[in-house]
Amino acid sequence: MKSTLTAGASATRQITIDTPRTIDFLGENLRVYATPELVRDFEISCREFLLGYTDSGEDSVGTGISISHGGATLRGMTVTITVTVAKIEGRSVTFDLLARDDLEEISRGTHSRFVVEVEKLRAKVAAKAAKIGG
Repeated sequence: MKSTLTAGASATRQITIDTPRTIDFLGENLRVYATPELVRDFEISCREFLLGYTDSGEDSVGTGISISHGGATLRGMTVTITVTVAKIEGRSVTFDLLARDDLEEISRGTHSRFVVEVEKLRAKVAAKAAKIGG
């Protein structure tokens, strides 16, 4: 991981809420941004940001997330996601998260990621799969 990554660094991403990002269990008139999709969008935003600071052969994996999701964002609205590096401890990076739709703040929280060497992770996963006969 590059030493140029510092606390306070941030990135912003805009997403238009399409049908696959919405819940369906309350009917067509209540298709709003689904919490699992919001979590996915936060994770993707943080990973993409970190890729700008990783060395060749590195990537990152999520290790924890805690968010609130208090606003109903309708299909077709735009959500602005801002991720800000809060803390760096070795290869562990913690982000502060914020999401706003066209009208209000809809979510805030934290997400932690760990920068991994892909080949080392691949070997660990292969060893685990071998233990279970996979």
